[in-house]
Amino acid sequence: MTITTFYIDELRTEATHNFSGTKIITDAPLDNNGKAESFSPTDLLAASLGSCMITIVGIAARTQGFEERLRGTKLDITKIMASEPRRVGEIIVELTFPEGSNLTEKEQKIIEHTSKTCPVALSLHPDLKQTWKFNW
Repeated sequence: MTITTFYIDELRTEATHNFSGTKIITDAPLDNNGKAESFSPTDLLAASLGSCMITIVGIAARTQGFEERLRGTKLDITKIMASEPRRVGEIIVELTFPEGSNLTEKEQKIIEHTSKTCPVALSLHPDLKQTWKFNW
């Protein structure tokens, strides 16, 4: 087992990563009967996409010898809900690279390609729109 999750109450869950013991609390969002006191499950989906993207980019950058220039890269993630049925309709991931990173055109192409082919991106349903913005 990878994760064990318990329903606490009042639309709140606690998930434990079984290898490390790290815990994540989720709460339903305000627009779906919740208190929004923590990440919602769909927030975690969006966060998972962003974290996967930058992790895979980091692996590629390490392999190509420019990982140190990625330190401090910021991801702003916007989750847009759709209805009928209620679902995540779009995830926008905006990557802002540190000033002075001086990424070459080749490195930028590696980052763009790798971002769009991370395991989470490839696992999401094709109807879920994934939008990437790169601020070099």
